[in-house]
Amino acid sequence: MKGVSSAPGDYIYFKSQVPLHKIPIGTKQWRYYDFGPKVVPPLICLPGTAGTADVYYKQIMSLSMKGYRVISVDIPHVWNHHEWIQAFEKFLDAIDVHHIHLYGTSLGGFLAQVFAQHRPRRVRSLILSNSFLETCSFAAAMPWAPIVGWAPSFLLKRYVLTGIRDGPHEPFIADSVDFVVSQVETLSREDLASRLTLTVDTASVGPLLLSDSCITLMDTNDYCAIPQQLKDQVSERYPGARRAYLKSGGDFPFLSRPDEVNLHLQLHLRRVGVEARPDLVQGISKDGSGGSSSEQNDGREDADDEPTGDMGSSESPSTESRPPLAPESTDAHNLDDQPLSNAEVWATGAEYFTPLLWHAFSEQQQRLIATKIFPHLIWEFCNLYLLPLYIGTLYINWQYCLKFRQVV
Repeated sequence: MKGVSSAPGDYIYFKSQVPLHKIPIGTKQWRYYDFGPKVVPPLICLPGTAGTADVYYKQIMSLSMKGYRVISVDIPHVWNHHEWIQAFEKFLDAIDVHHIHLYGTSLGGFLAQVFAQHRPRRVRSLILSNSFLETCSFAAAMPWAPIVGWAPSFLLKRYVLTGIRDGPHEPFIADSVDFVVSQVETLSREDLASRLTLTVDTASVGPLLLSDSCITLMDTNDYCAIPQQLKDQVSERYPGARRAYLKSGGDFPFLSRPDEVNLHLQLHLRRVGVEARPDLVQGISKDGSGGSSSEQNDGREDADDEPTGDMGSSESPSTESRPPLAPESTDAHNLDDQPLSNAEVWATGAEYFTPLLWHAFSEQQQRLIATKIFPHLIWEFCNLYLLPLYIGTLYINWQYCLKFRQVV
């Protein structure tokens, strides 16, 4: 597995166009993206243990341009499945969403089924990818499951990362693994502990009132962290569900096979009666307010207006005549689409290169460098250089004491 690589170009573009929202609801902090026409019933994406709201950025970019509303959320700090149901329902009430379509992968698929079981009136359809029905097998495979809530951060990250298959991958799958690994590095100890607790907390999905015709199962056929036996149980539970098998894609097909996944999501939404509103996409590309944030900014297309204040707790990017979202294809990597060409960057002079490089990082990456990487480097310096020096000094003093005693 590679180390944390630089962010993909289309992800940087996505971060510049789609605001990240952070809202406290009770004792829970919700972090989510919400983009697309607000009049359309939303597709809500729930990530797995190693995922964040950012891992579905390719789905947000593609489907929102087709007139669908997509909401991607982080799983908050919840420690059992009953707490998850209550917290998620409060979140839906806070953003004024009543009927939803859920797309969940791995743990996210399990939580989607649990919510659909206990709140059947709110869930209109399900898309499950590499998911499962019960957690007993995960609890049995983790001997230290009872103390996962007190485990240190490095142990939790190591356990999560070892669940991602290492080894040679084709380029797109390797890129998806690198991106998810970079997202895992942003998770706190509480994030990882709560998600692993949900994975090993004994629970199972009961019968759903939702018809099998409103469920799509989208699994990869090459390899996955979820055992095939557990995926077969999901297929047996929903015999009338639509199958959308992907020949390959690994653990994260939404990143490695975005075109196929987006096509299956679009077909599912059409089949369950979600009507896209492409006529409202033009409003998104001009002023950004059609992006269906919980609070909208007015008058963004006027570059002469004074900049507006913060939209609550969302991280809203600067917007001056914002261009439409680019599709998730490789067109987003073209040099012609970048604000500065290589020649212009070098022409600015060497004295401006370092600030330019720093601003090339997203705000989240800057925060990661300041709060995680720099203290880690200091810790390594102390361990590698100062600690051996201290131990060596103690050893020399101990030798002198022994010789002194022998002389006396």
